[in-house]
Amino acid sequence: MRSMRVPALKQRTDWDTQVRDMINSEMARQNISYSQMVEKLESIAVKEDERYLRNEAIRGKFTAAFMLQCLSALGASELRLP
Repeated sequence: MRSMRVPALKQRTDWDTQVRDMINSEMARQNISYSQMVEKLESIAVKEDERYLRNEAIRGKFTAAFMLQCLSALGASELRLP
């Protein structure tokens, strides 16, 4: 019988950090709080609560869809990769 190991917690990668920083930088540039971001997301029919948004921002583990929803809600029209 093959033993299964529980994987260790994944560490944040440079990619995760870049995604997190991209959203947080745009929010900071526009002086948008997390509660305001929740309102902006609601304006494009995305329902998330502030606590979820804060946790996602801290972890930097967004899906591509959520990243695009956030950038769209913020009115971002360009994406510049480092």
